[in-house]
Amino acid sequence: MTAQNSPGVRPLSVRTAFVPGNRVAGWAERFGASHGGYRLSDDDDGLRLVAGDGASALLQAPWPADGRPGRGADALERLASLAAQPRRLGLLLVRRGGYGIGVAAEGDLLASKAGTRYVQGRTAAGGQSQQRFARRRSNQADALVEAVAQQAAEVFGPEAFEYVVPGGDRALADLVLGHPALRDYARLPRLPYLDVSDPRLAVLRKAAADAAP
Repeated sequence: MTAQNSPGVRPLSVRTAFVPGNRVAGWAERFGASHGGYRLSDDDDGLRLVAGDGASALLQAPWPADGRPGRGADALERLASLAAQPRRLGLLLVRRGGYGIGVAAEGDLLASKAGTRYVQGRTAAGGQSQQRFARRRSNQADALVEAVAQQAAEVFGPEAFEYVVPGGDRALADLVLGHPALRDYARLPRLPYLDVSDPRLAVLRKAAADAAP
């Protein structure tokens, strides 16, 4: 579950944390103890905790209810129950320097592949040199998309999952998911993009834990 905490001070600062479903009640209790209690408010984008000192926290389940709503006596318990439900996720993280692909359940990787793939950055050069550079860069990006799509098809193939979690460079991830090799997976619901650094294996492991806490 994602928790965005606004401390209620100026200038306004926002912190984002990933909280496992079975720890949400304790997290909310500590939030209330630090900020003079809180009241619950159902927002369109999640469940908001509004504290007596002006601080607030927005709690969001990592996935939609999809006909499997959480259970509990109040909105906080139901949201925590929903977040604690097991889901299988297909992760696709890609940046110009590399990629990380995995299938995760309950925060653990069931299958994974990570690698590097070089794509040159932009240049300030002009004229024909710039044109040659742009063509080379475009060819490298195309090769990256092709390679990652093929690797993703191999990793995803033996494993069934319910949602796709893209991350890294949004444009590149969209291109990979649009590749014919991933046609079946492109039809699956997508969870919000993960903002990740160079997607090595350690980053992929953390993304799996964050996306399915």
